[in-house]
Amino acid sequence: MSYTNILIAGSGVLGSQIAFQTALHGFSVTVYDINDEALERAKGRIEKLKPRYTEDLGTSNEELEAAWGRLTFQSDLAQAAADADLVIESVPESVPVKIEFYEKLAKVAPAHTVFATNSSTLLPSQFVDATGRPEKFLALHFANEIWKNNTSEIMRHPGTDEQVFQDVVNFAKQIGMVALPLQKEQPGYIVNSLLVPLLSSAQKLLVTGVADIETIDKTWMVGTGAPVGPFGMLDIVGINTAYHIAKTRAEQTGDADYQAVADLLKTEYVDKGKLGKATGEGFYTYPNPSYREPGFLRG
Repeated sequence: MSYTNILIAGSGVLGSQIAFQTALHGFSVTVYDINDEALERAKGRIEKLKPRYTEDLGTSNEELEAAWGRLTFQSDLAQAAADADLVIESVPESVPVKIEFYEKLAKVAPAHTVFATNSSTLLPSQFVDATGRPEKFLALHFANEIWKNNTSEIMRHPGTDEQVFQDVVNFAKQIGMVALPLQKEQPGYIVNSLLVPLLSSAQKLLVTGVADIETIDKTWMVGTGAPVGPFGMLDIVGINTAYHIAKTRAEQTGDADYQAVADLLKTEYVDKGKLGKATGEGFYTYPNPSYREPGFLRG
């Protein structure tokens, strides 16, 4: 099956990027969020993506405006899902939140609609029952700044239909992604199976008082040659996402360090609107974070 109408559910940092990337490649895209205020913020995020596409990919103004014209914004879920062939869910990284969303979506989406979760760390089987269509459900995960980091991990669960799996792999290719099929469930897929332990270790080093943010990042950057350290990465990923991951891990494991990370992220960053690069401030201040200064790696 080929898809025509795509619904992006959740208009945060990554949801907005997925929506624009998809529209840029010729698909009709509806962006859904819980209220009009959230959608207005999404429009602002997407407007800010345009110069990034021009700078990084050479995308023309004509192409950018054509993509904008393929976007619609909707805060009524039933109307948003009415004609959807594929729903890409990008709501907060919380099992109860996702279950509630899928229970609502299942009641209003057409029978043919395929559901895909963009969850970073959760498995499809953790909320598959809420979808009401296990054979038409799987994971479709994107990396932040998807126009540059254009990987798309497609992960099935045991009940995913083979044709649905292949259709979503093909869709990922159609929107300019390098499609990476995973044949079985793996927490964190491939990218986050490698990345999340790094980011978690960095946050634990901070909350246990081992070293400060810049020292930890400097260590990683000097030691590996990476252009950015773990806290710089967290600013790109979005601190809200990091908070939900830490909170979920704390609840699942009872680990006091994960709880300390969650508490720190909430009180010092999320509650203060310091969500990372997208808001201009997180662990660093943008557009000129200190880790990009010429002298950061010296001394």
